[in-house]
Amino acid sequence: MITLRQLEFALAVAKHRHFKRAAEECNISQSALSLGIAELEKQLDTQIFERNNKQVLITPIGEELLERAQNIFSDINDLITRAQSHQTPLAYPMTIGIIPTVAPYLLPKVLPTLKEKFPAFELSVIEQKTERLIDQVRYGHIDTAIIALPYAVEGLHTFEFWAEDFYAILPQPAQDGTHNAITGDALSQSNLLLLGEGHCLTDQTLSVCSLNKNQIKSGFSDASLNTLIQMSLAGMGTTLVPKMALDQFASNQQIHAVPLAEPGPHRRLAFITRLNYARVNDVKLLSEAFKQALSNLS
Repeated sequence: MITLRQLEFALAVAKHRHFKRAAEECNISQSALSLGIAELEKQLDTQIFERNNKQVLITPIGEELLERAQNIFSDINDLITRAQSHQTPLAYPMTIGIIPTVAPYLLPKVLPTLKEKFPAFELSVIEQKTERLIDQVRYGHIDTAIIALPYAVEGLHTFEFWAEDFYAILPQPAQDGTHNAITGDALSQSNLLLLGEGHCLTDQTLSVCSLNKNQIKSGFSDASLNTLIQMSLAGMGTTLVPKMALDQFASNQQIHAVPLAEPGPHRRLAFITRLNYARVNDVKLLSEAFKQALSNLS
């Protein structure tokens, strides 16, 4: 009999094209994963993967079977979730993905309210870039995710709960002590420090300021946003932060935060989840709870 666990193994191998990384994702040994895949292929009487010491390939029939397996895996996960659902809101654990430029600034503001309103709610959080989170939501690996819009999210529910502007963190105050706002043109002439490829904050910054990558004097970094802020404070350039991050640096007299002059809001935050997700009402409820917790920042 084909098991859900075997389908999970096959989908992990298909995603990573690598047995060791797939085994790590499934939290089992590589030999156990290989045995599970072999048993699945035996029961199907079909070879799904071609593998050698250098690469893993998917056979043509394997591509079709894996597509169906993904649908089955998602449907069964939603079936289990539906069976566990209860009239009590947020009565069951939930895994939420959050992008790194949101998680450390958002969670301290919303978790106290969430704990007060739903004391029994069990929340697990993972941090990933937007593209990865969208895939995990689509494939049923996590329940929901918080991402920054605009972003292409066709075929998913979106529940917006917050909109905010960007602020420039300057290495030092303007000489005259005043600086009401800074334009995209002015930023393009500075040593602008931005996050690396795949971070939506960088893409949104370039879009809002009507800049392209070739106009950036300093460049892009794989460091965290907090690290870029520290680099800015050291006089190495200018970086942009979302409004919700400002209060974490309010006590630092070195920080000179200047509003971005370009029309806002510069980004919008939203929960996303699958259209057929069984607990979509819980995601809506979370969205409302987060909106309430953030209302005093408006």
